[in-house]
Amino acid sequence: MVISHYVGARVRRKEDPRLITGSSQYVDDLKLPGMLHVAFVRSSYPHARIRGIDASAAKAMPGVVDVFTGRDLAARLKGKPELIPGEAPHPEEQKPEGIPVPPEEPIAVERALYVGQPIAVVVATSAAVARDAAEAVVVDYEPLPAVIDPEVAMQDGAPQLYPHIPNNIGERWERVHGDIEAAFAQAHVVVKQRFRQQRLAGIPMETRAIVAAPDPLTQGVTVWSSTQAPHWNRNALAAALGLAHGQVRIIAPEVGGGFGVKIGAYQEDFILAALALHLHRPVKWVETRSEHLMATNHGRDQVVDYELAADAEGRILGLRARIVQNLGAYPRGLYLPSTTGLMACGCYDIPAVDIKAYGVYTNTMAVGAYRGAGRPEAAYYIERMMDLLARKLGKDPAEVRRLNYIPPEKFPYTTAAGEKYDTGDYAKALDKALEVSRYHEWRQKQQELRRQGRFVGVGLASYVEICGFGPYESAVVRVEPSGAVTVYTGTSPHGQGLETALAQLVADRLGADFDQIVVLHGDTQSVPEGHGTMGSRSLVVGGGAVLMAIDRIKEKATQIAAHLLEAAAEDIEFVDGKWRVKGAPDRAVTLAEIAQAAYGGNLPEGMEPGLVATDFFAPPDEVFPFGTHVAVVEVFPETGEVEILEYYSVDDCGPRINPLLVEGQVHGGLAQGIAQALWEEVRYDENGQLLTGTLMDYALPKAAMLLSFTTDHTETPTPLNPLGAKGIGEAATIGSTPTIANAVMDALAPFGIEHLDIPLTPQKIWQAIQRAKQA
Repeated sequence: MVISHYVGARVRRKEDPRLITGSSQYVDDLKLPGMLHVAFVRSSYPHARIRGIDASAAKAMPGVVDVFTGRDLAARLKGKPELIPGEAPHPEEQKPEGIPVPPEEPIAVERALYVGQPIAVVVATSAAVARDAAEAVVVDYEPLPAVIDPEVAMQDGAPQLYPHIPNNIGERWERVHGDIEAAFAQAHVVVKQRFRQQRLAGIPMETRAIVAAPDPLTQGVTVWSSTQAPHWNRNALAAALGLAHGQVRIIAPEVGGGFGVKIGAYQEDFILAALALHLHRPVKWVETRSEHLMATNHGRDQVVDYELAADAEGRILGLRARIVQNLGAYPRGLYLPSTTGLMACGCYDIPAVDIKAYGVYTNTMAVGAYRGAGRPEAAYYIERMMDLLARKLGKDPAEVRRLNYIPPEKFPYTTAAGEKYDTGDYAKALDKALEVSRYHEWRQKQQELRRQGRFVGVGLASYVEICGFGPYESAVVRVEPSGAVTVYTGTSPHGQGLETALAQLVADRLGADFDQIVVLHGDTQSVPEGHGTMGSRSLVVGGGAVLMAIDRIKEKATQIAAHLLEAAAEDIEFVDGKWRVKGAPDRAVTLAEIAQAAYGGNLPEGMEPGLVATDFFAPPDEVFPFGTHVAVVEVFPETGEVEILEYYSVDDCGPRINPLLVEGQVHGGLAQGIAQALWEEVRYDENGQLLTGTLMDYALPKAAMLLSFTTDHTETPTPLNPLGAKGIGEAATIGSTPTIANAVMDALAPFGIEHLDIPLTPQKIWQAIQRAKQA
């Protein structure tokens, strides 16, 4: 591949040939000698006491090796399994002061707390036999009262999941800043709205999968896992099994999507590792789609009450919010209420806030990280409130936003909610979005279409999000004797194209042949310490570590080049992929020639051989990408259906290393955010039974339901990392949900409908129209 400058170019992904041809390897492709298979007996009750387990019939079935209960497994774990909660802006907010954090048992021992919780595990010679045997295990349950609604769970007298956590409240977070009472007393207008943000499932193409095998060399265990954070899993398993870090090796081969739900260790990780050590044989489990919907972390699920106070021009004076986060049965999302609270102000210069946030335990699957994790929730609320404010004042929603933006000269800016934004130019993104979408033309056309009886809505939303989480990321850059380069990164990508982006950096900065650059990741034995892929941090933090290692390589390469060219180091410059003497471009050496000298011994006196560098990048703070989206939709009153006519996404993630990869991330994010607005929802009935247990019930969008998106960008670098990059992986999800919701509400304005909770399904819209007509 011949490209003079790779950074900023639309380079096709290095990963794709092996993925498209099916020649790569996923966890389920592993077949080890003597491998056994695992299936789980899962609770059919949301809350029940386990009075007994009869596995005799299962154990008698041909091919069944054994059946293990929670008590059996507890004897084989030396430490408390720690299920890592996921991405949190501020780690100290993961464990609220004064509120105990309940442990999560790998297998329930005395009580089941949600439908789908593991009760027993069957080990057999095939997956089919294991599943059949799991059906034969008889569990004696004593049903207990369950609570599903988090607001009900907070009330006195509600069923308690944990006796030492009153009213099921697992987290409290609040922020009061500015004169909030004066803000509302002086307001020309006050807008109030209650929102419910539904529960979602991650639905990666590849479900969770684990293979664990004893390692005779270390007397430990090797685990192949479809995970986003191999080092986190290693640390958690080592602690639980009483092993040193070097005795636990985690390998994440190809990972078919994660979206946050594959962050951290689950019960099944601990169970399979313990079984492999106990049985001295490899064991394998691949999650079914129904298990995924039932027992993999869910996302979102909040109920909030918002109030905005504004003057007659629409300038916001104050914000009140009460946020109630459904945590599910276990503490995997303790940071979600505070993250939502911290980002409650969005892009806006709001002087006073009173925000109270709660995390509440219920008898449902745990809620944790899912593409954005707290930030999409916050953006949805404030962007819906901005539209409601504009409607109440009779003003254009775009201009109400422009009036309230944090101006560029105020950055770095600490919001009233307490979050510090690095850089931003929100009006620039708004102007670009209005231009590319022909916003004002659509506003005029909308009036004409309404006269024709067509209900077309134009919606927009501006967002800011937090990403690039630390505490650090690592990288090793090794120039081989041939001049080829191997990069080891502590991040662990799962479809983003990071191998390509990092190779672009190396090709540009070292003059290496792009096709001879290999990026390795996902193996705790061969890559440095790392914190995995989440929170749009891979390029921001992982790329920063790679750049620092590259700089070390360049420094040494310059010394070697000076030696080879018989010049002073200060007279050497790196131009067009070669090291040359200033003023004498014909006197130059390539990276391959430098590498040959580095390993062949032709070095300056006293210099050690080799051309390898290891570095860690610890960002001083998070970064805050932003953007504005515009959507045009049509609602059909006869059926309640919504058709997306046009969608425009303008995003600012700082400098774009590879615009092709950025667009891919934006397209995927739009699909998930739009799907939340219109279709997707995990639902439980009032008794805690899962109603959306298959993809026949959970409305995952199909390609035909989404149109071709128009993407554009602005560029505002950050000073907080060497690339100036801000991250793009979650941005489009954050911006798209409120954009679609605002567009649909705009289409329904002639009926006097101001708000409907998402998802905006045809049934919900049709019923709202019928009520409006009757009124």
